[in-house]
Amino acid sequence: MTTAQHLRTIISTWPDLTDALGEPVQHGAFGLGLRGYLATLEQHDAAEAVALRALERSPDQLGVRPIPIRLRVHETMHVIRAVLLDCADAIAEHVQRDPIPMPPPRRAAVARTRAERLAWDDHARRVQAAQDDAADARRWKWTGTRPDAPYTALWLLARVERAPGPFYRLTEEQEQRIGHVAAGCVQRIETVLDTAAREAKLSRSCHCGGTITVYGGAGASPLAHCDTCGGIWTEQGAAA
Repeated sequence: MTTAQHLRTIISTWPDLTDALGEPVQHGAFGLGLRGYLATLEQHDAAEAVALRALERSPDQLGVRPIPIRLRVHETMHVIRAVLLDCADAIAEHVQRDPIPMPPPRRAAVARTRAERLAWDDHARRVQAAQDDAADARRWKWTGTRPDAPYTALWLLARVERAPGPFYRLTEEQEQRIGHVAAGCVQRIETVLDTAAREAKLSRSCHCGGTITVYGGAGASPLAHCDTCGGIWTEQGAAA
C-alpha cells in the first residue's frame, strides 16, 4: 500500500479499534489469533495443545494467563496515537509556514482625504489577513488537548497529497518518514485486530520430520499444515 492508503486505513479502522475495546475477554491460544497459536505450537505437541486450551479456559487454572484483548487494543491505540502525534509535530516544525506578520500599528486619526482612507483600508485588510492566516484551521497547533489518531492521520494525509494551506512542500525524506510511521501503525492495527492474512514456518518439526507451516489471520482461525506428511491441525486438534 502507498502512504496515503496506509493513512486512510488508520482513519477507517479506528472505529473498529474503539469497538474492540469493549469486546469480551478471550482466553486460549486461538483467542489470541495467529501469534498466540504460533507460541502454543512452538512449545507443545498438537495433542498437548488441546489440554492446554482446556486448562486456560478453566477458572481453577493458576499462573500467567493470556493478556485480555481489551488491554492489547488499548495499548495499541495509545502507541499509534503517540507516534502519529510525534510525526506530525516534527513535520509541522519544518513545513508549516510562519503566519503573515501583523503590520505596524497606526495612530488613530480621522481620514480627511481619499488617499488617507485608502491607506487605512489597506492597513485594515493587512491586519485581517494576518489574523486569518494565524487562525487558519489547517495549521498544526495544539497547546491543550491533543487530537486523536484519525485527525492526526488526516492532517498528515493532507500534507502527503499536497493539499493547499500554509505549508511548504514535503521533501522526499519527510514523505518517507510519514510513510514509515503510517505503515508501522497499520501493521499494529492488523496484528491486534487479526485482519491480515499471514503464514509462518515453525522452528520445530512435525513428528515425521517435515516442516510445519501455520496459516491464519484475516479473521480466520489459524491452521497448521505439515509440508511433508500433510498433517493438519486446527482449533479442534488434529484433522483426520
